[in-house]
Amino acid sequence: MSAGQIAALIAAGAFVVLVVLLAIVLFKLGRTLDEATIAIRKAHENTDPLLIGANETITHVNTQLERVDGITANAQAVSGNVSALTSVFTATLGGPLVKTAALSYGLSKAIKARRKKAEAKAARPARKRGRK
Repeated sequence: MSAGQIAALIAAGAFVVLVVLLAIVLFKLGRTLDEATIAIRKAHENTDPLLIGANETITHVNTQLERVDGITANAQAVSGNVSALTSVFTATLGGPLVKTAALSYGLSKAIKARRKKAEAKAARPARKRGRK
């Protein structure tokens, strides 16, 4: 065997080793792709119940929102009725109550002023006697 033949044998052996290593890598890559395909298929199968549950939840939430809309409308009507009742109360009783309060305040001020004046008159003669 000549040196060229030995070099060719070494190159052929290295090529065989390289092909075997590439075959192992390709075999493992194929198994990885198979596992990824299975995982994607399972994920796709599990999304249907998830989406159905989400759809049911959204339907339930919409029903509850309709109820809340009704409650809000009723609360708005009650608020309007209370406002109207307050206006009626203010119009019918507010004016007379204010006048009554003003009259009682004026009477109490007048009575206090009259008492003060009477006390001042009673106190003046006593002062004059004490000064002389």
